[in-house]
Amino acid sequence: MKKKKLNKLDLDIYEETLDNGLRIFVIPKNDVNNVYATFTTNYGSIQNEFVPIGENEMIKVPDGVAHFLEHKVFEQKDGKDPFEFYSKSGSDCNANTSNFKTTYLFVGQDNILENLNYLLDFVQAPYFTDENVKKEKGIIEQELKMYQDNPFAHPGEVLTYNSFIEHPIKISVGGTVESIYEITKEDLYKCYNTFYHPSNMFVCVTGNVKPKEIIKTIKENQKNKHFEEAKKIKIKTYNEPDNVEKKEDTINMNITIPKVLISYKFNIENTGLSKKQVSSFISFYTNLKLGPVSLLNERLKKDNIITKDIVFYHIKTDKHLLLVIEADTKKQKELINEIDKEFKLFNITLKEFNREKKVGIASCIYMSDNIFSLNGAVMNDIIQDNKVEYNLYNFYKKLDYKDFTKFIKNLNFENRSILYVNPKN
Repeated sequence: MKKKKLNKLDLDIYEETLDNGLRIFVIPKNDVNNVYATFTTNYGSIQNEFVPIGENEMIKVPDGVAHFLEHKVFEQKDGKDPFEFYSKSGSDCNANTSNFKTTYLFVGQDNILENLNYLLDFVQAPYFTDENVKKEKGIIEQELKMYQDNPFAHPGEVLTYNSFIEHPIKISVGGTVESIYEITKEDLYKCYNTFYHPSNMFVCVTGNVKPKEIIKTIKENQKNKHFEEAKKIKIKTYNEPDNVEKKEDTINMNITIPKVLISYKFNIENTGLSKKQVSSFISFYTNLKLGPVSLLNERLKKDNIITKDIVFYHIKTDKHLLLVIEADTKKQKELINEIDKEFKLFNITLKEFNREKKVGIASCIYMSDNIFSLNGAVMNDIIQDNKVEYNLYNFYKKLDYKDFTKFIKNLNFENRSILYVNPKN
């Protein structure tokens, strides 16, 4: 068991890799009551073309299989319901699937070791039949339709689809109604056996726990189970171009105020910077230009172009970063022009850059006080970089203004997609 300091955060992280390849991360926090445990596989919606373990040919599974599989892992052969098991100890359990990972989790205060054992057991005991797969399709169909009517979720999915050409990140995590009806139990077992091997998974526990106790419990649980020898997973790679699929699009939804979404697609492959540096620099730049305290934000509100703050986030693939900007506005084209002009005008001073670094450092300190943020930070590091950034505080301190300036000035803001979201009536 390795123990390392999370620098300047007064926290330790304990790490161990078992013989079957399962990685364990524990961050104890004795000043809280809860425990948050996650069991994650490096498998999400984008891994839909791969060579199944034990086979030689690459296959393509229907879109939405990873999300469908997440649902079906809760189906147990003995008929027991994991949600009922956790509720008996006053704990909550859940799961979620993203483009890059699938996570099973519980949160609670009591029976932690028992709950942890059960988490490992139910995730590692798949039970798929033709009948229970068929039953799930109607449930997921309703979930997909609900998201398609959601004005906060659906526009982002449409914009992402319009922004990418080859990469499967363009496809909704849940797939489509048509694709989920193509899924079979054989598809689920192939995906499960390929991506749910312990060597492709990790456990992260944060909260009021004793690390040695947690790691011992997981070791005992895993030594009683048999797993095939770990093999390298072969996944299809994609030659994603820099341009977008569709430059403009319009959809109508049940909203009262029109929206506009803009994506800027940047090639980040040969920047000479780490992905974390790239993400930080783009976050810095966007926040300084469009954030709640930016001059543009203040002016846009004063001119009644927007009434509330602009929302922005980014999506990363191996070669590209997609910056997504969303705002409610009745003056859609005027807002787009203002944002375009602002981004192309590089006028960030060293003082402003250093202020943004302090925001990053402050976020580290905030994260250290929140067991969910801590757990999420570990998950993101493993999924993106296959290692935990132990010195996140030092990372922000070392960010360089010259590197930032050079990177931002080389960004190409021409590859963009715009989505107009208008009221139905």
